[in-house]
Amino acid sequence: MIIWADGEVTAIRREWPGAVELTVLRADETATEIRALAYTSLMAAPEIGDRVLLNVAALDRGLGTGGYALVIAALDPAGRLRGQPPQPAGHLVKARYLPLQAMVAGADEQGSPHHELLADADDLAGMPVLVADLHSALTPALVAIAYDRPGTRVVYVMSDQGALPLAFSRSVAALREAGLLAGTVTVGQAFGGDLEAVTVHSGLLAARLALEADLVVVSQGPGNLGTGTRWGFSGVGAGEAVNAAATLGGRPVGSLRISGADARPRHQGLSHHSLTAYGRVALLPADLAVPVLADAPALAGMAGLDAVAALADPVEQALAGLGARHRLVRVPLAGLDVALRSSPVPMSTMGRDLDGDPAYFLAAAAAGRHAAALLRLP
Repeated sequence: MIIWADGEVTAIRREWPGAVELTVLRADETATEIRALAYTSLMAAPEIGDRVLLNVAALDRGLGTGGYALVIAALDPAGRLRGQPPQPAGHLVKARYLPLQAMVAGADEQGSPHHELLADADDLAGMPVLVADLHSALTPALVAIAYDRPGTRVVYVMSDQGALPLAFSRSVAALREAGLLAGTVTVGQAFGGDLEAVTVHSGLLAARLALEADLVVVSQGPGNLGTGTRWGFSGVGAGEAVNAAATLGGRPVGSLRISGADARPRHQGLSHHSLTAYGRVALLPADLAVPVLADAPALAGMAGLDAVAALADPVEQALAGLGARHRLVRVPLAGLDVALRSSPVPMSTMGRDLDGDPAYFLAAAAAGRHAAALLRLP
């Protein structure tokens, strides 16, 4: 289950809130320099010359986790433990019973300054809740919201189907710095948000009541897991998030996973992930934001727009079975090309950028546009 390694820190590559990226010289027969990631909420930040213990399983197996070894512990050159991370202020335990379980202060736990606010909370008061399958939908959705409704206070609720540490997401750090994201809540086993919550339900309420969100985006963190089976993928959580938002009186908006570039048949056009999550898992109605892909040739600044337009009919046909439960909202694309091209945060999904898969990013942006439009409605 774990492949251990150790090595010496030879360089500090870069840092962002909650994480530091290192270069480490492995002290084994490979004697190679590798990238390693240390989470500073779990340990004191390593320094050059430190000896670090690493988990290299995902790196050595070539999994799509960003190409990192993960730092377990650091010793200074004298062999002493490299200090302590910030000490826990609460008693919620996440990544429970793993050696690196994290103790955090939950917004909804006793002793929290928000506990009384959340104790009997049960209503999102119609707040739009944009739900996405992949973490990569977050940036285009936020860019579209800011383009259509500047100043919207958006909070990101990160579920635990993907990465558990919020700090693994460089996109979140960049979105915060760009002013597109007002706050974060990590729920379930995920940790590292401005607020911690036990469930998606309490996380949504914390975003609304404690962080005063106008609009919330819910998705898993980086590191989507799929097995090529109907039910074995982490994105089923999107359907569960729709149920949570609707149960609490929110306005769930489903972002569709659409691709014109994915080589896997199950993800071409409208992904089976969207069909399963919204068609089988989501038991309560949502607005599904359907981008008007036929508009694509009139856009500018992106490659392959004729191919995007060619997806319009197949996507509409695939959606036919979802209209009985959900409201299919056709969202025009005009201006979203400008918004996406001017994004201050780089966008990528499955290794493809905006030109590599424009349909994907336009679909996520369309969901952002519709969620923002709901704020103008009574």
